[in-house]
Amino acid sequence: MPELRPCTLGCCAASSRHMKLLPRRAHLRHHHDKALLLKKYYKWILWSALSIYLFFSTSSSSSSSSLFRPLPLRTSLRLKTTPRALAEAQQLSSLTTSSAAASLRIYVYELPSSYNRDWLSNPRCRNHLFASEVVIHEALLEYPGRVFDPNEADFFFVPVYVSCNFSTPNGFPALHHARPLISSAVRFISTGLPFWNRSRGRDHVFVASHDFGACFHAMEDVAIADGIPEFMRESVILQTFGVSSPHPCQQAEHVLIPPYVTPDIEEQWPAPEKAKRDIFAFFRGKMEVHPKNISGRFYSKRVRTEILRRYGGNKKFYLQRKRFDGYRAEMARSVFCLCPLGWAPWSPRLVEAVALGCVPVVIADDIRLPFPDALRWPEISLSVAEADVGRLEEILDRVAATNLSAVQRNLWDPARRHALLFRHPMAAGDATWHALRALEEKLGRSLRRQLQRGDAAWR
Repeated sequence: MPELRPCTLGCCAASSRHMKLLPRRAHLRHHHDKALLLKKYYKWILWSALSIYLFFSTSSSSSSSSLFRPLPLRTSLRLKTTPRALAEAQQLSSLTTSSAAASLRIYVYELPSSYNRDWLSNPRCRNHLFASEVVIHEALLEYPGRVFDPNEADFFFVPVYVSCNFSTPNGFPALHHARPLISSAVRFISTGLPFWNRSRGRDHVFVASHDFGACFHAMEDVAIADGIPEFMRESVILQTFGVSSPHPCQQAEHVLIPPYVTPDIEEQWPAPEKAKRDIFAFFRGKMEVHPKNISGRFYSKRVRTEILRRYGGNKKFYLQRKRFDGYRAEMARSVFCLCPLGWAPWSPRLVEAVALGCVPVVIADDIRLPFPDALRWPEISLSVAEADVGRLEEILDRVAATNLSAVQRNLWDPARRHALLFRHPMAAGDATWHALRALEEKLGRSLRRQLQRGDAAWR
């Protein structure tokens, strides 16, 4: 056994100091390990918070990014695309966020399908002259400025299809259900969400693509008597009806849009400047010999009857009363296309004429035409007063002998006809694009913008 030696005073003192150091070092090591663990924990917390922040900031920025950055669709609606329309859609990336509607944020209500998609079972719903209510809805579903949080919206779009209820006897849209259907939709959105009630509908948008807009009747006297439904009078209405003088059917805030013509009209015919035009003046449509119908009203204010009476036997005028599916081929061959009023002042012939390069001759007093800044209508069309129908040949002859080539050159600018056509999907410079641009000028109605600026008064 080793020999046990007694501890001297110095030895015992040193041993005592060593024993005191051991627990102190262990204690320090414990604190050091704990500090390292906390440091790693805080770094993990910081990294996780930063990752979450970046994820949500990136997601939210997509709703206010460039106008032409695609968003995922949340719809079962099928979109159509023609080759030329697809090529134009690909050009969107060349535009910047400063372009039209880049900062415009729109919330699209997801209504029950009975208000919209169920009507698509009838294929006519997508392609008749009132179908802008469908194509605008489809365009907004994939619009890059669409937001899914209504608190971020400048405007709220209410997608109700009221023109797809086609009458069985005559095939025309029946509008008797329009008011109750839209009223029901407003009740639906105002009871489920607060946004209609907080602004009284001032930042909500509807489409009314009918003869007399949101008055919802094809006869002007009845439309005037009924007026715009009271619950829509504070909202913004995208409508085809427009006149220069005051009218009860345009007393709500509105944006004038063109009637719907399928965009494939450009794909079916040669470019306007290449077409052979062997018809001087063209019109095919309803021209009554006795314009007073069973209701006692005079169709077209007798204008079409007067055109037929005066020029029916004139070889320079190609006038036809019967329907013909190939009438666009006739327009593509014509120099001048007559666009007289019907029950309403506007007509899809106006869009068709521009698309086919035929000079529109507008015969509808007081009419307002869509997107005047983009189209510059006096440069591409003629306006003839209803009272001057008797001088129509003289007026057209004078234009043909003087400035016809200048008018045609302006008319054949592709940007002009593109502005009147609704693309699938929306393309830069098309009708939906211009409608959003006009809507952007009404941002003063946006409650979100008002609150951002801290305005005390509601415009």
